[in-house]
Amino acid sequence: MDDAPPHDPAIEPVAPARAREPAFNAPAVVVASIAAMAAIQFARMAMPVAWDDWIIAEFSFIPARMTVGLDPARWLDIVRAAGSDPQKLHDAQVLRALIGTGGARPWTLVTYALLHGGLAHLGLNSIWLLAFGTPVARRTGAWRFLALAALTAAAGAAVEWAAAPYGVYTLIGASASVSGLMGAATRFMFATPDGDPRDGPTAGHRATAPLSTLLRDRRALLFAGAWLVINYVVGAAAPGLGLGDAPVAWRAHMGGFFVGLLAFPLFDRARDR
Repeated sequence: MDDAPPHDPAIEPVAPARAREPAFNAPAVVVASIAAMAAIQFARMAMPVAWDDWIIAEFSFIPARMTVGLDPARWLDIVRAAGSDPQKLHDAQVLRALIGTGGARPWTLVTYALLHGGLAHLGLNSIWLLAFGTPVARRTGAWRFLALAALTAAAGAAVEWAAAPYGVYTLIGASASVSGLMGAATRFMFATPDGDPRDGPTAGHRATAPLSTLLRDRRALLFAGAWLVINYVVGAAAPGLGLGDAPVAWRAHMGGFFVGLLAFPLFDRARDR
């Protein structure tokens, strides 16, 4: 019988080291976006009230300010419409003061999305941004993701402006942009698997569905329809149903959603492959 070879620890097989799982399984641009919004919110909470009021006045979106800033003569229309209503007259005076400090402020079409009404508002938007921004960012890459988020934020503000051109109220929050990312994700999360499986389920693994295909997909229609109904009920009908007193910019959400749904193929990096 052959003798067994002597044991040599130097040639002992070594098991491959297991890769460490990342703490956040989300693209860096999504995590950075949430961190930036949180930093802005905490900084506002720490600063004097007068400074915070200036930030809101300078960077929130106010529909009537955009209207009058582009055409100052329309301020007289607001005064005439106010009549003897004390609240409307007060709003007209506030608007004149805002216009006197800088005009229309077109940058507020986007910057309003970086501001929030409190930690609860910030937390809710951050959760939805993490959920829907993650698959979209994996397909688009960082810069296209930021461009799409800015476009859908501007679309939401534009729809709100068109619906209430003389509205003297502040629009803040990333909800319209998050809704746009939700609309963008709808273009591929119900699609037939395609491409290279190594790209993962949210990158090149699913093709972007043409609108004609999406309109025939019951899952996509059910998802979009349920979201639109919930958005309307929570936003437009909430005060009447006793669900809350704070206004919800449901029209801005819809504007962001539909622009994200329609414009996503222009930002889809998977299409380039």
